[in-house]
Amino acid sequence: MRLGIDLGGTKISAVVLDDDGREVWRTRVATPRGDYAATIAAIGGLVDQAEQVVGPGCTVGLGIPGAPSRVTGRIKNANSSWLNDQPLHQDLEQRLNRPVRLANDANCLVLSEVADGAAAGARTVFGVILGTGVGGGLFVNGALVEGVNAIGGEWGHNPLPWPDASEMHGDACYCGRSGCIETWLSGPGLARDYARGGGEPVPGEEVVARAARGDWRASDTVALWEVRLARALATVINLVDPEVIVVGGGLSRIGRLYTGVPALWARWVFSDVVATRLVPALHGDDSGVRGAARLY
Repeated sequence: MRLGIDLGGTKISAVVLDDDGREVWRTRVATPRGDYAATIAAIGGLVDQAEQVVGPGCTVGLGIPGAPSRVTGRIKNANSSWLNDQPLHQDLEQRLNRPVRLANDANCLVLSEVADGAAAGARTVFGVILGTGVGGGLFVNGALVEGVNAIGGEWGHNPLPWPDASEMHGDACYCGRSGCIETWLSGPGLARDYARGGGEPVPGEEVVARAARGDWRASDTVALWEVRLARALATVINLVDPEVIVVGGGLSRIGRLYTGVPALWARWVFSDVVATRLVPALHGDDSGVRGAARLY
């Protein structure tokens, strides 16, 4: 049995898959935000709970919003900042008394969608997470591309491309810089744009819901978000030229982006025709946790 865990900013999801990829158990708990020791305890509790149902000896794969340093082994680049500079891998293996495979959550998304999802059969796939943060993962010719620095696909901490005058000085990012793609395209970034335009301070997903109900401020905010997303993905296409870009995360539910963004991105892609497909993750919110289970 393969046990996958997706350590998100607000929830920790767990799933057990059998050898044929069928789901045999699942649950989720709230993430103990800001508390590293409680996070280790919560993950350990999920493994214990799973094995009470399916039996002992599950392999364990974990997706996280960051990556282990190639030098120290400690976590870096996590927008769940209480994980940063912590020996998460070592502490989990000690708590669970077994090897643990650990990968970036966007890599887990890609692995899931290539295996039996929206990108099945594609040789070059870029995976995007649009949620509390903005993540990316790259799959080429049968393998994840993690890179020598363990940052393969991390497009969210590049600057927003082709900025206009109003975008030259973006918001501060947790990474220590400002104006990162993540600050523009994440759920909190969408919420900030709506508030700057005169809207109420509401979460990004509520902005999307208001746009669908005809709120003109929300509609204008989402339309601008789509233009920025098109510009940001155009740079990915220019660099990687993927067959498929598959999108997960809370903002992946904006249905209009799958037609609107490809209609916009040709302006910035260095090609006469753009054949890249933009698709939602077939497994939706479950892609990350299913991919984590497939790390073995």
